[in-house]
Order: sequence, then structure tokens, then C-alpha cells
Amino acid sequence: MNRLFATLLISMAVSACGQNMTDQPKYNEYKPGPLFRDGRVLQSPVAGTVARDDPDRQRAAAEKPHLDAALLAHGHEQFDIFCAPCHARTGAGNGMIVQRGMPRPPSFHIQRLRTADDQHFFNVITNGHGAMYSYAQRVPARDRWAIVAYVRALQLSQNAGLDDLPNDERTRLLSEASQ
Repeated sequence: MNRLFATLLISMAVSACGQNMTDQPKYNEYKPGPLFRDGRVLQSPVAGTVARDDPDRQRAAAEKPHLDAALLAHGHEQFDIFCAPCHARTGAGNGMIVQRGMPRPPSFHIQRLRTADDQHFFNVITNGHGAMYSYAQRVPARDRWAIVAYVRALQLSQNAGLDDLPNDERTRLLSEASQ
């Protein structure tokens, strides 16, 4: 009985191998086709479809917005949504996902990433890197630049020296420390 079943199974598998996609019936995209209501095989893109090489998207990705408090605040919000689960809210790389067993991303505070240019961060958000997948479809270009600005603020907050403070803040801090 088992031998009969095995023979039947093998004969079915072998007979299926003879089909080739080039031999299957199909419609030519430039000829009429009764499958669609308008009779055309080549359909127009769905409304709102954006081509990958769309010039407006490329221009938005190339234009770095002006750095101001509103951009940093928006970057903070976007960072907390998209980046903090892995990178943690401080950028140290020990977010909740890492605590649950996923690979640990590098800390934003290591020398290699502190000296990396802004375009590096933008490209990693756009294309992904290592275990991180691309956020190009989830995060608009302007928001990616806002996240980059906030990452720079995080890096400065963890690695700032006394000379980086404005004079009045430095004086106030020194007077408080001497008391």
C-alpha cells in the first residue's frame, strides 16, 4: 500500500514539472483583454501611487530642512515612535526590543557614529542596515531629516563639554558647582 502511494505521489510530482510559465495562457499587455472592464490589459496605476524614481521624492530627500526647535521636537516624536524600541530613548542601543532578544544596534554615542555625517544616518533610515529594515516607505524624507537632527541632539547631550555651553549657562553652572 505504501509503495503504491509513493509511486502515485512521485508520478504526480514528475508530471507537474513539465509545465512552464512561458507556455501558460496569458494576455499581451498591449492587446485587448476581456478580463478587465475597460478591455485593456495594461491598467493605469492606482491613484496615489508614487514611482520609486519620483523627482519630488528625490528632491525632498536631498533637501535638508532648516534646523530649529520645531524640527527637533518633531524629530524627538518620530524617534520615539520608530527608533526608540531598538535604540532606546537615549540612543544607547538597549531598547525594549533588544531586552527581548533581538540583536543590539550600536549606540549612537560611539566615536564612529559621532563622527559620521548626517547623510549616513539618513541613508541608514532610508535603506536599512544590518538587522534594521528600510523605513523609506514608513517615514517621509522630512521626518527622516528631523530624526537625524534629534540623533545629533542626543549625541551632543551625552558628549557635551563645558566649552559647548553658552557663556551665561557656563557661568551659572560653575557658580552652582562652587557653592
